[in-house]
Amino acid sequence: MSRFHYEPDPERGVFQEVAPGVRRMVAANASLMTYHGTNTYLIEAPEGLFVLDPGPADDARHFDAIISALGGRGAGIIVSHHHSDHFGAVSRLQSETGLRVHASANFADDTFRPDLPLLEGDYVAGLGVVHTPGHASDHLCFRRDDGVLFSGDHVMAWNSSIVMLPDGDMGAYCRQLERLIAAEDRLYLPGHGPALHDPTSYTCMLLQHRLQREDAIRIQIGKAPATPAEIAETVYRKTDKSLAWAAERNVEAHLDKLKQEGCAVRDGNRWRAI
Repeated sequence: MSRFHYEPDPERGVFQEVAPGVRRMVAANASLMTYHGTNTYLIEAPEGLFVLDPGPADDARHFDAIISALGGRGAGIIVSHHHSDHFGAVSRLQSETGLRVHASANFADDTFRPDLPLLEGDYVAGLGVVHTPGHASDHLCFRRDDGVLFSGDHVMAWNSSIVMLPDGDMGAYCRQLERLIAAEDRLYLPGHGPALHDPTSYTCMLLQHRLQREDAIRIQIGKAPATPAEIAETVYRKTDKSLAWAAERNVEAHLDKLKQEGCAVRDGNRWRAI
């Protein structure tokens, strides 16, 4: 049995309840990097409805369904991080609804500034803001008091996240996984894939998976200097070019983490263990 969690191709253009006061709709931007597509959440709050991650800019049906579901009761737009599959529709949604945008105070897209910048410990829509850098420097999770966590791309159901330099940080990613594990939330609603009903054990598995990859990388560069591509070919063994590209980016992030920890050094385009 796979350690990841999958689901049938979801119905498009329709919000469906995934937790009390929370509905999910999946954008039609399926790919090797996004699974069936990006999850957009509609969150009930005393002020009205908040849209978390409106999705990509080019999915008209998805956008129209958001507008319809808001029904004039919109209270705000929340963004987990700056990647375009989550953030792309924000400007148009704001323009058409007049809703204010809540996003990281250190939003990584220099062309955009949130109306209401968010920092660790802030609250929006009754959700506590949890800054979880790693997949992206500005990545935020959002925790409800009843143990429901919107985990964005930091913890996804269908696969582990890519961590790509320079904005990504593997050391931070692993530290934030440890932090989420310690919180022992009861339900994760991720940025891609289905809800996670046993999130603590699952997140432990993700962390262990990362550390095993890192051990394999350390062993390889301990035997002989190697390039990230050579390491990825040996450690990940991906035959699909797109997946091989993602594996190489993860290897680069692992090597950067090992460098920061004083365990690896780069010589030209090759890396060796210290």
